[in-house]
Amino acid sequence: MNFRYGKKEMEYLKSRDRRLGEVIDQIGRISWMVEPDLFSAIVQNIISQQISGKAAESILARVVELLGEITPKAVAKTDIEEFRTCGVSQRKAEYIKDFAAKVVSGELDLGAVAKMPDAEVIAALSSLRGIGVWTAEMLLLFTLQRPDILSYGDLGIHRGMRMVYRHRKITKKLFAKYRRRLSPCGSVASLYFWMVAGGAIPGLTDPAGGTQK
Repeated sequence: MNFRYGKKEMEYLKSRDRRLGEVIDQIGRISWMVEPDLFSAIVQNIISQQISGKAAESILARVVELLGEITPKAVAKTDIEEFRTCGVSQRKAEYIKDFAAKVVSGELDLGAVAKMPDAEVIAALSSLRGIGVWTAEMLLLFTLQRPDILSYGDLGIHRGMRMVYRHRKITKKLFAKYRRRLSPCGSVASLYFWMVAGGAIPGLTDPAGGTQK
């Protein structure tokens, strides 16, 4: 499944921001995969933290093979040591087990969380062990597909903004200005900033050079 957006969002951003509009015209529509199951997405995010993408894919494949499917009940009945044999660290395994226990017991209702406003989702998810504000924002975007997520804590977005707007640094004040301008389509803007940061437009450099933020 890809993040849902189309011509309406693209045209809106182009009407609001000339420079980003030029980027949108050059790159075209982006296909960006999402994980629609919130429980599975949280587990995958915990496992993937602070390791390379390749290592995360390998570990996740072994976890799926172990569990069959990443569900609260499957995680709850699996021992920490079994997760360790898949390459999951002790601490991450504890986070995952603690999270599954909350869901199975009913202490955390993910269905209810999915219906909350953005700020409440961030508060609920970032209260979990192993989940911070940035991860909660990514879950809002790539699982719940909320339309207006533009994360100040994301280094790739900072880099993309610097490259598009030719700033050496994106301050909080500057970021807030662009967030207001691009709202309520911040999520789609995020996709384009990430593409730019990844080199989607040849010759477009980062004014900050090798620095990331």
